[in-house]
Amino acid sequence: MPDQARRAPRPFRFGVVAPITADLPTWRDRVRRIADNGYSTLLMPDVPTWQPALGPTLATAAALADLRIGSWVYAAALHEPSTLAWEAHSLSVLTEGRFEMGIGAGRPGIEVELGRAAVSPAERRARMRETVAALRTFDGPDLHTPVVMAVSGPKSQALALEVADAVTFVLAADDERVETTKRVRDFAGRRDIELAQHVAAVGDGLAPFMAAPGLDTAALRAADSLVILPGDPGAAAEEIERRREEIGFSYFVIGADFADTFAPVVAKLAGQ
Repeated sequence: MPDQARRAPRPFRFGVVAPITADLPTWRDRVRRIADNGYSTLLMPDVPTWQPALGPTLATAAALADLRIGSWVYAAALHEPSTLAWEAHSLSVLTEGRFEMGIGAGRPGIEVELGRAAVSPAERRARMRETVAALRTFDGPDLHTPVVMAVSGPKSQALALEVADAVTFVLAADDERVETTKRVRDFAGRRDIELAQHVAAVGDGLAPFMAAPGLDTAALRAADSLVILPGDPGAAAEEIERRREEIGFSYFVIGADFADTFAPVVAKLAGQ
């Protein structure tokens, strides 16, 4: 990385995507355990009609434990910008600055599946830009809600370079490490920005709401994909350190099913 090599590495932090997959008492216990294990952020997916609404659920999580909360990620295809920005700002206010807004274009076709009109890629990007602009207006001079932007192609990457505080790259299952490393390095060399890694699989397990149906973990390992981490905590910690050193990733987001197993990794690396 042209400039990245001269920058001090960012401290590690770890987030957990924790959808409600069981009864509420079980979910509440999971939220508290995630906080107790040192994770920085409790995240929720944006899946209308599949889960309770993201905003109230995150506010509930913030009241249960002293940790950051965030969307992973709001789908721009499903939201009107000013309304979404107001929700994000409100969560920042209610949590006294513990909310971070993850936003992306949204999975192709998700709006059609929900009975809504199709939204073009250009309109999705426009909504992302308008949402962040409205959020900055709502926040005013005394509040700054961090924005994590999910990016794929050059146009969304350019938008993130303008307006985001952190980025996560949308990676296909067959993206190989060498190719992805070059892509991320080229991006990161243009601005000092936090790089987040979405981890869809750990060992032979897939994370609900983070992995595409039928994802083949053996194929991921064969491709040396970055969307998978080893199931052994010691090996995972070594791989995470390697990814920061070689690529620049410092914020790792895993599924809640792996949070207990990864607690030793967090204890070793968080804040380092």
